[in-house]
Amino acid sequence: MTGVNMALGTMYFGTRADDADAFALLDRFVDAGGSIIDTADCYAFWIDPSRHGGQSESVIGRWLDRRPGRRDSVFLSTKVGAEPLADDAWPAHRQGLSATAIAKGIEGSLRRLGTDRVDLYWAHLEDREVALGETVEAMAELVAAGRATRLGASNHPAWRVERARQIAASRGWEPYSAVQLSYSYLQPRPLAPVDGQDHRFGMAGAEAVDHAASDPGLWLWAYSPLLRGSYARPDRPFAEAYDHPGTTRRLAVLGEVAEEIGATRNQVVLSWLAGGEPAITPIVGVSSAEQLDEAIAGVAIELTDEQRQRLDAAT
Repeated sequence: MTGVNMALGTMYFGTRADDADAFALLDRFVDAGGSIIDTADCYAFWIDPSRHGGQSESVIGRWLDRRPGRRDSVFLSTKVGAEPLADDAWPAHRQGLSATAIAKGIEGSLRRLGTDRVDLYWAHLEDREVALGETVEAMAELVAAGRATRLGASNHPAWRVERARQIAASRGWEPYSAVQLSYSYLQPRPLAPVDGQDHRFGMAGAEAVDHAASDPGLWLWAYSPLLRGSYARPDRPFAEAYDHPGTTRRLAVLGEVAEEIGATRNQVVLSWLAGGEPAITPIVGVSSAEQLDEAIAGVAIELTDEQRQRLDAAT
């Protein structure tokens, strides 16, 4: 792995981004020192005519196939559990996290990615119709078989993550060692629905950050760290859930710090995440070289202790 604490989000590779554009972004990311590539077997079923996913993994697989030797220099992250089983019944009828679904899911992902292993395999959405022990065992078996190196839980409540880790520890199985949730500098009002966030336990808060900070073996990833472009684009206002006095205060300090260091608000947000305690890995989806360069430069910025204290204190 590299010192660039950022994952390249590839959700729309193969759908909105064709092979040429996706290959160019992947090459530019790796050439700049990045290595972490994040995808899922369900990306991006909601906009593909087939109403099924796999397009993103397939593009990454084609890119790796045309870059001999590249596989060992990248860190592949993919997910299982959210792929639809029917054309119009998501999330009621989705893949889930049974042992059978996990075994079938990894087979498909490895085939599309053109590799014999993934570096981090995520349980994408919790599945309470399956015994947690069954899921934990099936995931751990992938590590034992060399098909995955690490395991993680995406869009799970903290108590389910810890219960899964306890089950794994008690039986000598590989535990979840990573958590992926939506997180950014701005925080929505408690219990307020967030536009575009349809996962019941997808939003991280102080508890999730403290959970990761208290356990050095737990790696926290943040998706949608730039809130769909709202920090930078007036035509993309923040969701209504962010309309509260705390947002006003935080945006004011964010703007002050950005001006002090000659950076964009996006870059300060990424620096705040990537260089904090705990260090959080932001997953950044980009559609242009300029956006990618801005993000990589952002995670490399080192905020002073005083600047961090000001950003943290604005609540």
